[in-house]
Amino acid sequence: MNYEIINLEKKIIVGVSAITSNTDPKMGEVISGLWEKLYQGGVNPSIKNKVNDYAIGLYSDYKNDKYCVTAGNEVSKAENEDLTVKIIPAGKYAKFSVHGDMQKAVAEAWGKIWKMNLNRSFTGDFEEYLNSDWENADIDIYIALK
Repeated sequence: MNYEIINLEKKIIVGVSAITSNTDPKMGEVISGLWEKLYQGGVNPSIKNKVNDYAIGLYSDYKNDKYCVTAGNEVSKAENEDLTVKIIPAGKYAKFSVHGDMQKAVAEAWGKIWKMNLNRSFTGDFEEYLNSDWENADIDIYIALK
């Protein structure tokens, strides 16, 4: 699977979060529940100071086999007191660009990424959804590197 190494500036993400793990049988439900809350639950329009309309799926706070998942948007300034605020640290990332069915393409990409020998820092990995076309989605996946 091809990728490019890029350096990113710090990003502030505002959205909704939950803790899960790859071994949690309800992981899929937990993550899809966050996206439902973000869009069908009316959270997305309430996020202030959005940098763009790209949705972000952030994986952070890795501890043992658990991690925090946040579904939200990048903002220029966090001003939503009732929502989760997370920081994607500045640094070096492996950027993977995927295209296709939103859920299937992302799941397949992550399956391959987890098997790759990347020098991961586990400080904040994220998906950036560049459009909202479920069948022909353009998604960039960023993996934090040491």
